[in-house]
Amino acid sequence: MRRLLLWMASNGWMRRHIPRLWFARRAVRKFMPGESAQDALTAAAKFQVLAIPVLFTRLGENLTRIEDADATANAYHELMAAAHERGVPAEPSVKLTQIGFDIDVDRTLAHAQGLADQAAAHDPNETLWIDMEGSAYTESTLAFYERLKKTHPNVGLCLQAYLKRTAADVERLLPLAPKIRLVKGAYKESREIAYQTRREVDANYLALCVSMLTHVKDGRDLFLGLGTHDVRLIEQIAAYASSIGLPRTSFDVEMLYGIRADQQRRLKGEGYNVRVLIAYGDYWYPWYMRRLAERPANVIFALRQLLP
Repeated sequence: MRRLLLWMASNGWMRRHIPRLWFARRAVRKFMPGESAQDALTAAAKFQVLAIPVLFTRLGENLTRIEDADATANAYHELMAAAHERGVPAEPSVKLTQIGFDIDVDRTLAHAQGLADQAAAHDPNETLWIDMEGSAYTESTLAFYERLKKTHPNVGLCLQAYLKRTAADVERLLPLAPKIRLVKGAYKESREIAYQTRREVDANYLALCVSMLTHVKDGRDLFLGLGTHDVRLIEQIAAYASSIGLPRTSFDVEMLYGIRADQQRRLKGEGYNVRVLIAYGDYWYPWYMRRLAERPANVIFALRQLLP
């Protein structure tokens, strides 16, 4: 099922045609409040009442025109300005290929610097997050992050637990006082470079968190965000943190809008730092299929949208 969903995510014909189907558009509402920035802001206001901050991500990747990349960067600036004006605690989360990485790396750097500057001007602790894409971009994204982090300390990077290289990447980034969001991974990768089974990925996720929290305990400057809906895994990590004298607030829990909302509220009530990622935009099809591939049980929800 996972392999099929990942194939569907990359299929050009399906990418062009499925988003036009009414049931597909209805199904995606589980994971995103709408396609407009206003939809994202309206959703964020609901979490503001719960004292849960948010991340915003505008869907889209691998843009081929620099004008579109410029427009995407401007859209992030406008969204964050609106969030700041409304007092919504929010941070942007950006894919490099949606702000020009495939076209002009220096232009992409200028866009990232501008977004990081905007975040820092509002709050020095507000972070610009760089999402990780497929393995073809892993090394170049790490190098980009290293370059950006030298001038902008308020930038974070997403790493993927299913890649076998990630433990070495964490060690590589330690001297930079990194901010890391750890996800399991949602792209189709070969077994030579990525763990394939859920058991293997979960084991590596836990091992990476143990390593990073141990560094935190030893006084290293490192921020860890758990980008997962696996509550069992979150609680295992919290138990380890407690065993070495760290509180639950030594890491963040970051979940997607619409997924396990009851657990988001429960974890918040139990003293965890919880943040919700709100996605919006019309280029949602490949992102949506990868979300289904991460947890194929969600396919049942999608199939229900076929019913009246």
